[in-house]
Amino acid sequence: MTLANSLAALDAAHQLHPFTDARALEEKGPIIIEKGDGVRVWDSTGKEYLEGMSGLWSVALGFGEERLVKAAHEQLQKLPYYHTFSAKSHEPAIRLAEKIAEMAPEGLNHVFFTNSGSEANDTVVKLVWYMNNALGRPQKKKFLARKNAYHGITMASGSLTGIEADHTDFDLPILPVIHLTTPHFYRFGAEGETEAQFTARLLKEIEDTIAREGADTIAAFIGEPVMGAGGVLVPPAGYWPGVAEICRKNDILLIADEVINGFGRLGTTFGCQRMGFTPDIMSVSKQLTSSYMPLAAVVFSDAVYNAVADNSHRLGGFAHGFTASGHPVATAVGLENLKIIEERGLVAHAAELEPMFQKGLRDMLEFPIVGEARGVGLIGAIDLVADKATKRKFSKPGQVGQIANGFAHEEGLILRAIGDTLALCPPMISTEAEVAEMLRRMRVAVERTVKAVAEQGIA
Repeated sequence: MTLANSLAALDAAHQLHPFTDARALEEKGPIIIEKGDGVRVWDSTGKEYLEGMSGLWSVALGFGEERLVKAAHEQLQKLPYYHTFSAKSHEPAIRLAEKIAEMAPEGLNHVFFTNSGSEANDTVVKLVWYMNNALGRPQKKKFLARKNAYHGITMASGSLTGIEADHTDFDLPILPVIHLTTPHFYRFGAEGETEAQFTARLLKEIEDTIAREGADTIAAFIGEPVMGAGGVLVPPAGYWPGVAEICRKNDILLIADEVINGFGRLGTTFGCQRMGFTPDIMSVSKQLTSSYMPLAAVVFSDAVYNAVADNSHRLGGFAHGFTASGHPVATAVGLENLKIIEERGLVAHAAELEPMFQKGLRDMLEFPIVGEARGVGLIGAIDLVADKATKRKFSKPGQVGQIANGFAHEEGLILRAIGDTLALCPPMISTEAEVAEMLRRMRVAVERTVKAVAEQGIA
């Protein structure tokens, strides 16, 4: 690719991209996305793609929703910025906090705004530590998380994340966090073990860890109801209710990371509702504004709030926040976004599309390199393996996933290759026909990958 005197050249010269090989980008250049409409985007060459990943698991309303544009425009004209420090507020943040509390599981009535899911989970850590210090429990600071979980990429949230690549050379984790077994039966179930036995083993691991460390040292358990960036990993039946019971029994806070799952992705308003548990704290972002504006929030119970509020009174203030916490334009867009999700019945729509979407993924099990197909609601994935019978992975992790990802792009489909897992997360406005076309293009990409694997002798 010739990059000279082009946007691609400028990008390669000046921008360091997230989760990108910088040297490879210098050589090949980026794919520059110029515009979007509905579930489609177009790159700078005019090529059209179906956006099968909702951007980054987040554009619920698709691209070009005029009501969100209007909400931002009107707020920019009225009050383009104000902060929420020192007892200041404004109507969009007030109304959105009220709306989130109304939608949240019963008892979660309090909201703290941040700019991203990473910042939200960073705030969760500080909130929990602040609470336990206020309650005279300074030793209760450890977190339980899971391997392959993704909770963000800042120093604290990145420590909660359980993906090894996100720790390498960043000297993470820096928190006292214990990463437990990934609740993915296909990959981590023992030979001859049933799913029920796998669930029991994982719950026992949690109980044994608490017994070893001491419940009085463990502050919280954090988890995504369904893991997203770790590979769309669906927990086995009974797992989450069991986790919730263990946490209650040991006075450990339960935190639901709803950054991907929240606001309808699983066919319920929040993922915890689909998985059958009620958390003490939730972190939300992404579909909160359909990513039209950066915005996230921590939603928490009266018990957490009262401890924090009392301590803020004792100390003279809650000394945490961001310049753009509760930004008026972002919260105005978020409020309109949630109104649209409700008015158009998009949570129910995701539930209605689930059977055909999940069947389409499972139909790909006919391919010799597809080992598992899984998902819930409008999120799903398939695993590419070298040997279906033994579940053996390819010798060079991620190689086949990238081959498939390249074919998908050629077919006009944006999906996400997570190692050798191919993930789909269609916008919630997608029609049945659009989801079917995404699945068709994915099938073609997998067919081409099967042929490439055979021709190149990849094993």
